[in-house]
Amino acid sequence: MARDASPRTPLKRTLIGLLKFCLYGSVIGLIALVVAVGVAMSQLPSYGELSARTNLGQTIVVRAADGSVLVSMGPSFGNWLRSDEIPEIMKSAMISVEDRRFRYHPGVDPIGILRGIGVSFRREDKVRGVSTITQQLARNIFLSSQRNYGRKLKEAILALALERRFTKDQILELYLNRVYFGGGAYGIDAASRRFFGHSAKTLNLSEAAIIAGLVKAPSNYAPSADAEAARRRASVVIDLMVKNGGVSAAEAAAAAPANVRIIPAQKQNSVRYFTDWVLPQLDTLIDETGQAIEVWTTLDPNMQKLADQVVNANTPAGAQGALVALDRDGAVRAMVGGRDYVSSIYNRATQAARQPGSAFKLFVYLAALEAGNYRPDSMVSADPIVINGWSPRNNGHSFSGQVPLRQAFAQSINTVSVRLAQEVGFGTVADMARRLGITNQIRTHPSMALGANEVRLIDMTRAFASVQRKGVAVTPYGIKRVTTAGGEILYQQQADESRVLYAPYVAAEMTDLMQTAVMTGTGAAAQIGRPVAGKTGTTTLNKDGWFLGFSSGLTTGVWMGRDDSKPVPGLQGGRAPARAFHDFMIRAVANRPVEPFETQVQAPTWQNEPDDDAWYGGADNGQSQSPEQAQGQFVDPDGNPVARPPATDGDAPPAARPDDRGDDEEEEAPPVDRLDQEWLDRAINRDRAPPRRDPQGSGRRPPPAQRSAPADPVERRPLPSQP
Repeated sequence: MARDASPRTPLKRTLIGLLKFCLYGSVIGLIALVVAVGVAMSQLPSYGELSARTNLGQTIVVRAADGSVLVSMGPSFGNWLRSDEIPEIMKSAMISVEDRRFRYHPGVDPIGILRGIGVSFRREDKVRGVSTITQQLARNIFLSSQRNYGRKLKEAILALALERRFTKDQILELYLNRVYFGGGAYGIDAASRRFFGHSAKTLNLSEAAIIAGLVKAPSNYAPSADAEAARRRASVVIDLMVKNGGVSAAEAAAAAPANVRIIPAQKQNSVRYFTDWVLPQLDTLIDETGQAIEVWTTLDPNMQKLADQVVNANTPAGAQGALVALDRDGAVRAMVGGRDYVSSIYNRATQAARQPGSAFKLFVYLAALEAGNYRPDSMVSADPIVINGWSPRNNGHSFSGQVPLRQAFAQSINTVSVRLAQEVGFGTVADMARRLGITNQIRTHPSMALGANEVRLIDMTRAFASVQRKGVAVTPYGIKRVTTAGGEILYQQQADESRVLYAPYVAAEMTDLMQTAVMTGTGAAAQIGRPVAGKTGTTTLNKDGWFLGFSSGLTTGVWMGRDDSKPVPGLQGGRAPARAFHDFMIRAVANRPVEPFETQVQAPTWQNEPDDDAWYGGADNGQSQSPEQAQGQFVDPDGNPVARPPATDGDAPPAARPDDRGDDEEEEAPPVDRLDQEWLDRAINRDRAPPRRDPQGSGRRPPPAQRSAPADPVERRPLPSQP
């Protein structure tokens, strides 16, 4: 009789259960893996779709006004190289450093996976390990760079699917043409052209080792970032190639990574201030697109280079400088936001808000001229003024009594500016500033007339440009058009001349004042041998220096100061900023025609009233005028037209009247060398008719009761309506 089998112990039963569980689990897992790989294979794109490289990011090429490339952003691609066009030395280098068992594994390397899991448990932070070339390709094409076990599982499934779908040579071809090598270069051909200046078809051992060494850390080893680090990494790659049999020891000894010529990276110069300003505007100009685009801008490379030079040459030590140059339609021809973009990307031309000092007087005088109370040759009081206990001071000069408005602006007399602002209203001045494009908050207190509010350089420059454009609004823009790489137009800039900010005669009178400021006033350092109009600005304790002006259709604004707003000894608008303006403009407009300023535009009828007949004809007897008399015609007692009656005593026609002083004895006195309108006319070689004056000689707008109809209404055009 057979003996019964020994009974199973509890331990034995447990071990058998675990073995069965592992066996069944492995079978189920293998089936699931096969199913997952099969599903992944069915969903994989074709080889042609994978080689299209359409999902690597958008390429943006920014071009200057002359078509030259300012900067290329986004991915850079070379030619797609077939497997038989890729040098074997490049293949060997990549396999040696990234996946030495590439030719033998099925897409995943079990040894590498186990090593990575062990490292991750020891360091308790991230999943680590050596991914195969196939896994890296799967991650680059289909997955994110997030590190976790879930992504590693998906990566392994896709790698197995790729190996079942494509050959090893196809996978290596896809990898070498798509992997990122730093410096914006995707693929070995783009990397070779970017770093060595030639196609990847002619790579030698040292160059191939440098490229292969970039995959591990493109930012650290990129030759454009650290050439020496890239060369040292290449030596490590060559040693691995010898170890794996990719090259012989003799070939390795003959290689010289240290002697490889590497093309230096494009210098991050002041052009980036401009591109940083214009590129965010694309979101509002075109619809979102993933295709490569070209942005054609307004920047003049020669002017930009010149602007960079003059800012660095004239800005005081320890201070920063900025410059903006606008063409007559608002096109930005040059923009410098600081002395060195590499050390500071802060754009002081478009971002910094600083006090403009006397440059803000542009808005005060425009408001006064538009109100009609003053003309350039009007007399205004320069006496001290006190408003609510506050009294402005005149910098370096003591002015009192009556001075011409032209002289007050040229010499930047503070008391006059505050008095004008008080007369027209501080709110009116603020409205004028906003109308001309000042976007910062403007506080309406008396010191605003002296530039106590903070503004941006680009806004101030556009305000001055509107004067050059005869009162038409100027909107700065930097993008002319946007096209696809194939030339399809996505956006086209359209000129806008419809927004009239103020009347042409106001712009003409303001130009007159600004021209005087350069010819005989605080902006004399900005003279360039052709008509220039502009204004200086200096803030308290010389914290900011400004000069803004225009000539031959180009308006340029210059600012200088410290970022921490500390005083800069000797910094005044009429010195370093005006010299920078001079050095820039004298060359920037050298090839442009000389454009004399139009300062004699016809003013509205009420500013020229009472006309000659009403002021210098017979005395008003209190009776009403006939229509003929209102039009400057005279009749005899029978109603017949007659010639103009002779002037009575004390009423000479304008050409024979005394000058602005209204004093016959002073008219006959010997001429003296003094700053007046006659002197200015001689200085700028301008013929000017004698100004019309009221009986008191103030030049101010006469009260309504004294106004009469114009002598020639056809020649007097009405003021255009304000927007």
